[in-house]
Amino acid sequence: MAHAVATAEGEVPDLAAPVSEHVLDTETHLNAPAIVVRADEVQAVLSALKTESGLDHCACVTAQEYADRYESIYHLRSYDDPTRELSVVVPLPSDDPTSESAAPVYPTAEWHEREAYDLVGVEYEDHPDLRRILLPETWQGHPLSRDFDGDEPQIVPLREHAHLLEDTREGQDTMHLNVGPHHPSTHGVLHVNVELDGETVAAVDPDIGYIHRCEEQMCESGTYRHQIMPYPDRWDWGGGGLLNEWAYARVAEDLADIEVPEYAQVIRTMCAELSRILSHMLALATYALDVVGEFTPVFQWGVRDREVVMDIVEDLTGQRLMFNYYRLGGVAWDLPEPREAFFEKIYAFLDDLPHKLEEYHTLLTSNETFQMRTVDTGHFDPEAAKAYGCTGPVARGSGVDYDLRRDDPYGYYDELDWNVVTEDGCDNFSRVLVRLREVEESAKIIEQCADLLAEWPEDDREIQANVPRTLRPDPDTEIYRAVEAAKGELGIYIRSDGTDTPARFKIRGPSFSHVQALGEMAEGEFVPDLVATLGSLDTIMGEVDR
Repeated sequence: MAHAVATAEGEVPDLAAPVSEHVLDTETHLNAPAIVVRADEVQAVLSALKTESGLDHCACVTAQEYADRYESIYHLRSYDDPTRELSVVVPLPSDDPTSESAAPVYPTAEWHEREAYDLVGVEYEDHPDLRRILLPETWQGHPLSRDFDGDEPQIVPLREHAHLLEDTREGQDTMHLNVGPHHPSTHGVLHVNVELDGETVAAVDPDIGYIHRCEEQMCESGTYRHQIMPYPDRWDWGGGGLLNEWAYARVAEDLADIEVPEYAQVIRTMCAELSRILSHMLALATYALDVVGEFTPVFQWGVRDREVVMDIVEDLTGQRLMFNYYRLGGVAWDLPEPREAFFEKIYAFLDDLPHKLEEYHTLLTSNETFQMRTVDTGHFDPEAAKAYGCTGPVARGSGVDYDLRRDDPYGYYDELDWNVVTEDGCDNFSRVLVRLREVEESAKIIEQCADLLAEWPEDDREIQANVPRTLRPDPDTEIYRAVEAAKGELGIYIRSDGTDTPARFKIRGPSFSHVQALGEMAEGEFVPDLVATLGSLDTIMGEVDR
């Protein structure tokens, strides 16, 4: 059986010591060591790694098909230290790709495995709900399998909606309610199946896949050097695209051993935080519509303040939304001339920001109606947040102190003075507070970067490393890398095959895990609380469906 580069025979990584008797083989992925285990021992292995090695974060599950086998890869990390990571590889025979499910150990794996079944064709025994997740249940074949026939006709019959719960109480029953997929409260093309017991939410089943655009497949058909970078902007049309570009840049640069110049790292860091503000401002503005209603001043202020930031980003990148500014090895070009005028724009925005944020707090977080709608609704305790693989403001609003900018440093973050924001209210209100406070921290980072760039010696302003025009990483090189995007941990797994395009390109979007957790937060609450909870997640369907 062919594997990636193997370690010394019999050598088991320290993190895998509690499961050494289960290890069939070892591999070296560029981000972490990897172990190979049997398909019928997945739960025993993962349970021991979670409890004894502290790998409590199942960041991603990647499924893929080789010429002679299938594989499931569980990318495990620790919430306390994400640099403590291990990949668990589960090879499966081509004629029977069946494995134990990881969902009993990591609830977040339930949706990841459904996607693996849907797109690749891997089946998981003991899975609590193994059905398609992106494609209709009647779809023929698995699009990422090697024998998939794209010309085969597909028939989707009309079906009545089935109740989510079986109600056996005499004289009582529940009501099925469709929310979306074209309802403004779903923040995009998300369909939420809701079962109501009176006015109480009894069950929730998010239905995704309405905007699936084959992003992973398109990246697999593009070259590392030039053709993949424009795609990440499309995963977040809320303004967080520069952060997504960095996710691809980070994984590809590590894959190709490219070192980014310090000057370009500072520019990237400043851009990323401007992009984070764009995303958070949109989240706050639209959330005011969700829970207060109508076009409140908060919505108008959010759009107003985003326009200021978009003007700055447009001066730098030439675009207002689909930026395509990062390049492997650095950025596309230097700061606009005259530099003094560009910095004046940045400083003017930063000078006005404290007063503007005070207005947000006065009209939003201090608003009695807003507090009634958000305080103690959408409760999500920290252990549940970890179980569902949640990250970003959703996890930090539950007191989970996890931020890859600090915990797995990249760019220029570890050279700057800033703080990770957490709130321990574990409710919708806390998630809003986290985003508002993160805007303040982003402003601190932007100001420090601007100060550095303004004083940077002119003869040392290197914006891009010397990168070969064609990149061909060694065959079967594997890597998973992530950045702290606007919504949380945005990770990418790449496997190379020796050509200039990836053999496998898997996107781990934070919103995917957050939508999965909606039922955990909303069940037992009222319908208006469901709307407030969904809005507090700040999901973007472009990275959910991909």
